[in-house]
Amino acid sequence: MQRLARFEQLILRRSIYATIFIGLFGIVFGLISGSSAVIFDGMFSSTDAAMSILALFVARLLTSEGTRRFQHGFWHIEPLVLAFNGVVLILFCLYAFVNAISTLLQGGTDLSFDWAIIYAVIVCVICFAMMVYQQKINKRLKSNFIALDTQSWLMTALITLALLIAFSIAWALQGTSYQEWTTYVDPAILMVLSAGLIFVPMKTVVSAFKEILLVTPERMDLRVRKILNEMKVKHGFKKYASYVAKIGRARFIEIHIVLPANFPIASIATLDAIREEIAEEIGGAGPQRWITVSFTGDEVWI
Repeated sequence: MQRLARFEQLILRRSIYATIFIGLFGIVFGLISGSSAVIFDGMFSSTDAAMSILALFVARLLTSEGTRRFQHGFWHIEPLVLAFNGVVLILFCLYAFVNAISTLLQGGTDLSFDWAIIYAVIVCVICFAMMVYQQKINKRLKSNFIALDTQSWLMTALITLALLIAFSIAWALQGTSYQEWTTYVDPAILMVLSAGLIFVPMKTVVSAFKEILLVTPERMDLRVRKILNEMKVKHGFKKYASYVAKIGRARFIEIHIVLPANFPIASIATLDAIREEIAEEIGGAGPQRWITVSFTGDEVWI
């Protein structure tokens, strides 16, 4: 667990370094070329770098033990960060969309396509390389943070690829009868990209808010109930009640079992053996699993 957490932090650090480079690179080339779309690309990367730094901090925090103040650990911080990250990206895309429409209505903008194309080629290669690299790594890690970061690399790569295609077409149109339309290329592509990309982080935001609001994960609930129904028949339980929640990487499972008055209990070890059997059937043992199994003879306690 600790080794995988450290590896996750290493991947996030590498992503941060690459993102900071691309962000500064984009802002500089955007100013040189006069392209608002390139500046947007650079600012998008800079914002993403800030979010990655926050994700790295939380990833480190998740490896630490709980405190007297946070007795259940820091698992709840992960969905908060994921939601914040996603909302920031959505707002950023909204701003870019409004800005693009404003520029179009003002007659577009002139820019240096040579510098813009050089920027797009370099950044496109870096972004797709980072995306493939992190996808391969995360097949083993299965980290929500790396998954979101990989999604951000894909978003940045698609933005840059679209910029490259648009700038190349506009560059080819220079000196032709269609040259006057090249001023609309930059804001038009920015408008299309920001409108399309705004939906990408929405899935992450919805999932994160479900965890924040403690919405019961259906598959997890059905699995626990299936196991308990089998245990009820096997051991002769009178009744049971189960409650499950997923918060970040942590799974919280609370089970209350009502035993009949004549249930044979030789010792506490009898109940502990049933607890162990239930826990093994549920699986996923580790610091991220919190499971409570209690026994009572009175239904009022469930």
